[in-house]
Amino acid sequence: MAPRDLDRLAKVAQKRRHDLGLALNDKNAKDAGTSKGTWQRVERGEAIRTTNYVKIDALLMWAPGSSIAVLEGKEPVPIAPLESAPGVVVSHLSPELLDEEARDVVQLAAIATTSGLTADEIRALSDRVVRDLKSRGLI
Repeated sequence: MAPRDLDRLAKVAQKRRHDLGLALNDKNAKDAGTSKGTWQRVERGEAIRTTNYVKIDALLMWAPGSSIAVLEGKEPVPIAPLESAPGVVVSHLSPELLDEEARDVVQLAAIATTSGLTADEIRALSDRVVRDLKSRGLI
């Protein structure tokens, strides 16, 4: 793997944010499932957890993997909002409702496929799955 150029990512990310007219604030960061502090670290040229780069990609409307590509000297791949892509169905559920739906799916799957789990264990399992899916930028 090529050495990571954190300063290059900081400049490219900051320019993209300005081009998109995005404020570096808590709401925008939270909407992408990260924190303002993580976003600020990227723009200061500091390393963040590898799993968080996909969240920065989402904030900047780049294809997943674009931040890593920039770190390796390549170019990011801008994407259009999903709403404008042909054939794409975008969920209009709130993030909270998406979390709840994911928990319900995991709970039903756990009940259907395992025996001996308590209700508390099933709830803990579903909470963990939702947390892990969010940390990977999947929900």
